[in-house]
Amino acid sequence: MYDKLRGIVLNVIKYNERHNIAHVYTDQRGLMAFLIPQGTTRGSRLRNALFMPLSLIEMEARISPGRDLSTFRDVRRYELLSSIYANPVKNAIALFVSELLTHVIHEPERNGALYRYVEQSIVLLENMQAGVANFHICFLYHLGAHLGIQPDVDTYRQGYWFDMDNGVFIPSPRSGVHLLQPDEAQVINLLSHMTFAGLHHFKFNRAERNRVLDTIITYYRLHNSTIGSLRSPEILKQLFV
Repeated sequence: MYDKLRGIVLNVIKYNERHNIAHVYTDQRGLMAFLIPQGTTRGSRLRNALFMPLSLIEMEARISPGRDLSTFRDVRRYELLSSIYANPVKNAIALFVSELLTHVIHEPERNGALYRYVEQSIVLLENMQAGVANFHICFLYHLGAHLGIQPDVDTYRQGYWFDMDNGVFIPSPRSGVHLLQPDEAQVINLLSHMTFAGLHHFKFNRAERNRVLDTIITYYRLHNSTIGSLRSPEILKQLFV
């Protein structure tokens, strides 16, 4: 049985001498793994190019109940991401987003809201001209709402601390939890007002942006034990002034 699916490529790993495995987050069936035949022909090279990180593809997927690996036919891009792959800054952001999503998305079930959020974010990155340096910060913050870990900004008051374990702002520090002091907690509240359309209004220097990124990744790790060591953030930290 073949299903028509759209998908977001998260990563590709070597399987054996004849095949790679692509992990693709699909619109109808959640996370899936596909066998990709390898070869030296022009067709093989063109097929491999379709599976770049964050590629937006559509295909006919062969669904075999009880099997972890699927196959496909008639795969094609449904959005051309030429700017993301040609622009080194956007490409580094794409690698970071795909690496993080690989760690946080595991469910083989449909989640239309999450799929649309990631899909629309990728298209926005492709077309974005201003504020690109803040894209990954905004993406991470609002991704939390789809993962059930977005901070409760309704509890924020000026001078409050941020309890990272429970995702709430508190009037005074308490023991046994990971805390952000009031000046850093204020930044978390500020991020709740960040939108992709208004990224150029948020002015961070390199140190500030890197601190915000480290803080958000730490928050994610506290709420998702599957996030291990990430390589791509260190590349991002060197890109922006």
